[in-house]
Amino acid sequence: MSGIARGRLAEERKSWRKNHPHGFVAKPETLPDGTVNLMVWHCTIPGKTGTDWEGGYFPLTMHFSEDYPSKPPKCKFPQGFFHPNVYPSGTVCLSILNEDSGWRPAITVKQILVGIQDLLDQPNPADPAQTEGYHLFIQDATEYKRRVRQQAKQYPPLV
Repeated sequence: MSGIARGRLAEERKSWRKNHPHGFVAKPETLPDGTVNLMVWHCTIPGKTGTDWEGGYFPLTMHFSEDYPSKPPKCKFPQGFFHPNVYPSGTVCLSILNEDSGWRPAITVKQILVGIQDLLDQPNPADPAQTEGYHLFIQDATEYKRRVRQQAKQYPPLV
């Protein structure tokens, strides 16, 4: 078992606790016995103010491998999440999460989450991951926006 991934994630956790963007949540999973699993983080990404995503707090799970930070984490929304760049499984399709193109070991958890927040309101039509979200985004902006706002209401803030 590599200590590099866990060491880096422990540092990321410390850094996050000191300073993270407003409305975001990122914390390692707590196992039933009370121990912390640094390899799985449960996150919340707030919809950006002034966008159709505003008001939604979207749950995301980050799965890190022992090869982190050489390899990016897998980031997943709930299955069936509506967005052109999210696979039906919930996996996020974003260049900085692709080890063959945009990933760099210097990219932090904070940068990943902010990048995914940006992607929500600025989909990349050149890299579609789901048919329905892509077609509505391209062909029917009114229906696309309606679906986004409807989804935002499904994920209210946790009080």
